[in-house]
Amino acid sequence: MRIDPRRWLSRRTLRKDAAAGLVLGIEAVPDGLAAGLLAGVNPLAGLYGYLFGMVGAAFATSSAFLAVQATSAMALVVSDAELGGFPDPDRALFTLAVLTGVVMAIAGFARGGRLVSFVPTAVMTGFVTAIGVNIVLGQLSNFTGYQASGPNRLLKTLDVLLHIGQWSLASVAVGTIAILVIVVLLPTRVGSMGLVVAVVIGSVCAVVLNLWVSDPVVLLRDLVDVPRGLPAPVLPDVADVPALILPALSLAFIGLVQGAAVSAGIPTPDGRPANANRDFIGQGLGNVVSGLFQGMPVGGSMSGSSLVVQAGARSRLALFVAGVVMALVLFLASDVVAFVAMPALAGLLIVIGWRAVKPSRVYSVIKSGPLPTAIMAVTFGLTLLIPLQFAVLVGVGLGVILYVAEQSNRVRVRRLELEPDGRVRETDPPVVVPGGEVVVLQPYGSLFFASSPVFERQLPEVTAESAGSVVIVRLRGTDQIGLSLVDVLRRFAHSLQEVGSSLKVVAAEARVIAQLDAGGLTADIGAANVYKGTEWIGEALRRAYADAQDELSR
Repeated sequence: MRIDPRRWLSRRTLRKDAAAGLVLGIEAVPDGLAAGLLAGVNPLAGLYGYLFGMVGAAFATSSAFLAVQATSAMALVVSDAELGGFPDPDRALFTLAVLTGVVMAIAGFARGGRLVSFVPTAVMTGFVTAIGVNIVLGQLSNFTGYQASGPNRLLKTLDVLLHIGQWSLASVAVGTIAILVIVVLLPTRVGSMGLVVAVVIGSVCAVVLNLWVSDPVVLLRDLVDVPRGLPAPVLPDVADVPALILPALSLAFIGLVQGAAVSAGIPTPDGRPANANRDFIGQGLGNVVSGLFQGMPVGGSMSGSSLVVQAGARSRLALFVAGVVMALVLFLASDVVAFVAMPALAGLLIVIGWRAVKPSRVYSVIKSGPLPTAIMAVTFGLTLLIPLQFAVLVGVGLGVILYVAEQSNRVRVRRLELEPDGRVRETDPPVVVPGGEVVVLQPYGSLFFASSPVFERQLPEVTAESAGSVVIVRLRGTDQIGLSLVDVLRRFAHSLQEVGSSLKVVAAEARVIAQLDAGGLTADIGAANVYKGTEWIGEALRRAYADAQDELSR
């Protein structure tokens, strides 16, 4: 899909795009600052990431309304990356954003869009739920004004709760006011703009309280200087790249999965499905631009994308308008931005974290079975206890384990009964191979790797009463088997031979027949007992069935 800038300037859509961009641009200012606060870096890096990441990505994404911003999950990974240990933490942050963008772009050019579909719901539910809890726990220090200590967020939370007497009442009041304003305004027509109103009201209250209290509420200007205008570009530090590869991979994975979910859930103007690979490249470009202009890593944001759509956007021009609005705020209102209260931003993030926890999704995973529930619980626990860049990779590994386990447990063996009139009836397989009969078995599901024990348990038992029978195993629909499954068939064939019976195999794929030969089954039962299927469904099976009946009639 080719992007034509001339389509963005239509008179029919210009007004709606300008209005939607204004809403998104204003709302993105406190959101960007909150993302930087959540990441434990200069809050301005979150603001710059929102601005430059969104605008940079908008040039290349296939999804016209994909708002690429600093998401909460990515901010927490940045927080756990321990950038403070680098010689220049700010430069390391910018380098991390560029490196994340490079990984994302490579994934896009390598057409890795389809890989995100392999992430199980159990893993993502556990991860997203833990992210929500982590957001809430991670903001208790800013909310209460007490700087907790501890190796992870759980212990820091415990430290906060054990020192209630050292909380700043003014900070708690400002944070509580912000939360109440958001809760009241979100269900109304004000909607997401309630986030902006909450931060403004909370910050005004903080400024007033600071005139009277001895323990003042922390404002943005107390932490950093808020410059007027846009930041100058900086180059990444190549020396930091080796130490940043792991968090960059984790950030890229999270950003791509979230971006793919946004692309699938947000409509496009022409109604065509979004190109996930193009969106990967766009997110990569957004990260590179963000890092070059002193911003933090960014990814596809469901909240930002939903907001711009709900505000009436008709083209991607709305994203560029939002960028212009944010730039104007930095040029014209930097002195006002400096008075943003940290507890108000903490209150905003606590609401976001609370809303990220979806009990209905957790319950749906629990209903799906004990294995997905266990994997969700492990992912949830690890995300709370260990740095997120490791938790993400562990989650991916658990996803692979879950996929293999699910595929292996889907194997089902059925018996096929061929009627003289050509009809085929499917029934349950016998518990024991009956004597003097032709038994046709049809397995369904994946027969590769871990499925072999499941397949073997469903085969009928061979006893002394199974003498004089022929068992046909039909592998049509199977395009790959492992040597472990060939060993199962060899053991089954030997058991049949010991009681005077035999095994025949029907397979349609040349690759499967080659694997049977390589595993030694063809030599055990004879090449004449391995039947190659044709384009005519059932022809090879009926040939094997007729030969089996001839053997029994002799």
